[in-house]
Amino acid sequence: MVKTYAIEVDCANCAEKMEAAANKTAGVKTATVNFMALKMTVEFDDGADEKIVMKDVLKKCRRVEPDCEIDF
Repeated sequence: MVKTYAIEVDCANCAEKMEAAANKTAGVKTATVNFMALKMTVEFDDGADEKIVMKDVLKKCRRVEPDCEIDF
């Protein structure tokens, strides 16, 4: 399953770090952050619970940028 989310990120460097963090999250097959569009596209592993995985992604992204928001 692939989903796209609105994401708040302030700089391209932070977006790159958030993408790397998301890709290291259990349940994520691939994640891509488009800084210009303020979008994150996530492909989930088969059987992964989207809401639980995205909570973990948000937690990791907030380590990079504390005021990060992802609409999921």
